[in-house]
Amino acid sequence: MSKITYEKPIVEMQGDEMTRVLWDWIKEILLDPFVELKTEYYDLGLVHRDETDDVVTREAGEAIKRLGVGVKCATITPNDQRMEEYKLKRLYPSPNGTIRAILDGTVFRTPILVKGITPYVPSWTKPITIARHAYGDVYKATDVRIEGAATAELKVTDADGNVKTYPVHKFTGAGVLQGMHNTDKSITAFAHACFNYALGEKRDLWLGTKDTISKIYDGRFKAIFADIYEREFKDKYEKAGIKYEYTLIDDCVARVMRSSGGMIWACKNYDGDVMSDMLATAFGSLAMMSSVLVSPDGNYEYEAAHGTVTRHYYKWRAGEETSTNPVATIFAWSGALAKRGETENNAALVDFAKRLEKATLSTIESGYMTGDLASIFKADGITPKKLSSEDFLKAIASNI
Repeated sequence: MSKITYEKPIVEMQGDEMTRVLWDWIKEILLDPFVELKTEYYDLGLVHRDETDDVVTREAGEAIKRLGVGVKCATITPNDQRMEEYKLKRLYPSPNGTIRAILDGTVFRTPILVKGITPYVPSWTKPITIARHAYGDVYKATDVRIEGAATAELKVTDADGNVKTYPVHKFTGAGVLQGMHNTDKSITAFAHACFNYALGEKRDLWLGTKDTISKIYDGRFKAIFADIYEREFKDKYEKAGIKYEYTLIDDCVARVMRSSGGMIWACKNYDGDVMSDMLATAFGSLAMMSSVLVSPDGNYEYEAAHGTVTRHYYKWRAGEETSTNPVATIFAWSGALAKRGETENNAALVDFAKRLEKATLSTIESGYMTGDLASIFKADGITPKKLSSEDFLKAIASNI
């Protein structure tokens, strides 16, 4: 059988630990037999990031801006323990944070629903999509360790050299300090992405922040969304029969838990990080969540929204068989291939991406899956069979 081809390369970013191993298996078992992969490769594994002083991460982000479509493996954001384990030169920032700062835009994360996996929240009968702002906040923050008594002030110098100073805190002893920021330009792009995505999906859009406490910072998100909605989207939403709502983040969480799902939930950067993990787990597994970053320039980065599965990696490295769920990584590849197919009017590539996703879900629904799903799978007449990661991928391949 001749392989499917395409013209413009996809930016390929391989990551760390068990997801790095799965990455190679997915290409070998599911992709290479069917598609003539054409990628521009970047090794974002922690060892190579350290070797390049993290230059490789910035190069990968710029490559996505140049080529338009990227697919990314899960990566390690090192802490002190990882710095010692990998003998790093320094504590590098989150690769996702670096790439998102380059691309800006919004991350849309949606649970991958499959028959036989019932959400832990029984009322959730429809998927909930998290729209996560992908710029600023704690991911671009400056952290400072205060060693003793000190006075902390925020100083802002405008373009004309005028300085304004704002009191932050008078430390009587040791502590910590953090300064974070966002921009009207990025928040506006976030708002447009959310409104357009919800309109295209014909689903309600919710925004939740904490403007009662963070009156200026979070209040800016609220104000920009409200202004754009009134000027550009109100009539369109009313014609489509959908609505936009703002509510405090804590009330938003309570309402989501009581809902049947189906909404697009717009969150600030850190809120979206936490809430998407909560949703993924509640819908079945962290590995059952699709994730795509959409930039204002129309660039797309598809990724697995979970971590590097360190515990399984240590087992695999010791020669033990693992049953690690690769679904989110498979869907990252299928999403990138489908988007490249769309940009080139390549129906065969788009069709393959759809068949790959369908084969993945039908394999699970027929009773063959990894251990995380086998423990929660329930379907009449089907006894779930736990497969190793490789055997699960081979079962999917047989169904494509």
